[in-house]
Amino acid sequence: MPIINTPHGAVHYSEQGVGTPLLLLHANPGDSRDYDAITSILSGKYRVIRLDWPGYGQSPAPNDPQRVSAMFYYEVLKDFIAALALPPAILIGNSVGGYAAARLAIEAPDRVLALVLVSPGGFTPQNWLTRTFCALQASRFSIPPAWFAGLYLHARNANTATILARARYEQSQPVAHQINRAVWCSFGDPAHNLIQRAAGITQPTLLVFGKHDPVIKASSDGKIAASSIRHATLAVLPTGHLSFAESPDAFMAQLLPFLEANVPVTGRSPA
Repeated sequence: MPIINTPHGAVHYSEQGVGTPLLLLHANPGDSRDYDAITSILSGKYRVIRLDWPGYGQSPAPNDPQRVSAMFYYEVLKDFIAALALPPAILIGNSVGGYAAARLAIEAPDRVLALVLVSPGGFTPQNWLTRTFCALQASRFSIPPAWFAGLYLHARNANTATILARARYEQSQPVAHQINRAVWCSFGDPAHNLIQRAAGITQPTLLVFGKHDPVIKASSDGKIAASSIRHATLAVLPTGHLSFAESPDAFMAQLLPFLEANVPVTGRSPA
């Protein structure tokens, strides 16, 4: 599986299918395998590209894990797209991946055909409560990754079992834990807040939030995102933070009609 070397670190990625590029961007912590439940379906219509953020999955850790941030991953995304010389793409981003996708749509709109933001970062009001929680998660008192994943994953199935196993082992290793804490620290940075800037998103946008997500809440963050992004469609599913893994059928029932209505299919995987 290929590795792209970018100015911000090496990025492992995989590709399936042909046609319009569709990038799958995972959460913190997490990796590209979080999307296993939907990749094969999407690759029948699109060129599906899954990447691992530096320090997760099969991507090597960056030189200074303590300096990783949500904004760092946005820079990685820009570098990655440039390195592959991708034409305008569909972006599906979860959590910090959603933040990176939304910011790309704001700052480089010609690179984005459509957005699917799944419990995205950047739309949580920054106040004393949220800043305190982010500071806690950035400290030695943070909730361990395996416990935290157990809280934000509402459903239990084969998909979430593998995600929980990765959180328990791979993502609990010292360097991955360092990265996780550093990214949490960045969530309190004003640069992470997209609420005011989101009016600049003009691409077709589907917002998917989990009704039972205790971290990025549909009742607050979802409403803010929907009111901030013009013409966005909001879907609230009976899931937690990773709706595409927790309830793939319900997620695809929202996603496929959205893509078919807004993005022409330019190629299919060979039979």
